[in-house]
Amino acid sequence: MEVLSRYEPLVDDFEAFLAACERSLPAVVRVNTIKAGVERTKRALDEEGVGYEDRKWNETVLELDTDKPGNTWPYFHGWIHGQEEVSSLPATVLDPQPGERVLDACAAPGGKTAQIAALMDDTGLVVANDNNLGRLSALRFNAERLGLTDVAVTRQDARNFSLKPFGFEAFDRTLVDAPCSCEGIIRKRPDTLDEWSLSHVEGVSGVQKGILKRAIQATRSGGTVVYSTCTFAPEENEAVLDHVLESEDCRVVEFDTPLESRPGVTEWNGEEYDRSIRKARRYYPHHNDTGGFFCAKLEVTG
Repeated sequence: MEVLSRYEPLVDDFEAFLAACERSLPAVVRVNTIKAGVERTKRALDEEGVGYEDRKWNETVLELDTDKPGNTWPYFHGWIHGQEEVSSLPATVLDPQPGERVLDACAAPGGKTAQIAALMDDTGLVVANDNNLGRLSALRFNAERLGLTDVAVTRQDARNFSLKPFGFEAFDRTLVDAPCSCEGIIRKRPDTLDEWSLSHVEGVSGVQKGILKRAIQATRSGGTVVYSTCTFAPEENEAVLDHVLESEDCRVVEFDTPLESRPGVTEWNGEEYDRSIRKARRYYPHHNDTGGFFCAKLEVTG
């Protein structure tokens, strides 16, 4: 927890923030509407004797009263998928439409890919890309279990993603849920910060800049790119946005957020960022009883 003290200037009620980080996360799942509707899934949970609580902002998100949702019949058959509540936000912000071409640049293990496919009614094309061969196996398994038919799995370095195999010039929308230092998942994995270092944060920031830059280039003019991480570090969040705003044809746009949040920061450790980055949103564990998260929506202008 000592690592998190660097964020005290950014967080309101820092003691509540630390206390939330020490609590376990609720067991939250997303209903996979490709296979079953929300009401049918609820009936199946009732038959299993598993209680649930709705999330008003998204009818497909349910909190279960079991800490082992993977042991339930609906999970086994792909009707539900374990997905932390705040991590279901980026695909919602991306707002993919049926029939579109969408890139999930850092897709494994596939929860957000599946959500994108469901929002598109399993039509069009979702390219689920990842560079980690081990994680790709989980992605392919989840795609099969959840019944995704519009998904193509690829293995490329997202910093140099090639469109040549697909025969078109650009995607309509791209999600970059970037690899990060994962500070925000401490409630799920308490040992996350054990090997934390500033050099790692700075190193992964360079990777994130390359991925987001290529994502913008691979998305059509007028298209949407959503950038998200599960970390609090401005080096991995606002600094990455500031970098691409200087080098690429894009702008940060506002989006409706159903969860309590704080604006992106425009100054950190003597560095100043583009003022428009306030339109990005920070999500802290003590505000919504979730993990920590960052989300920004970009419009491609070039």
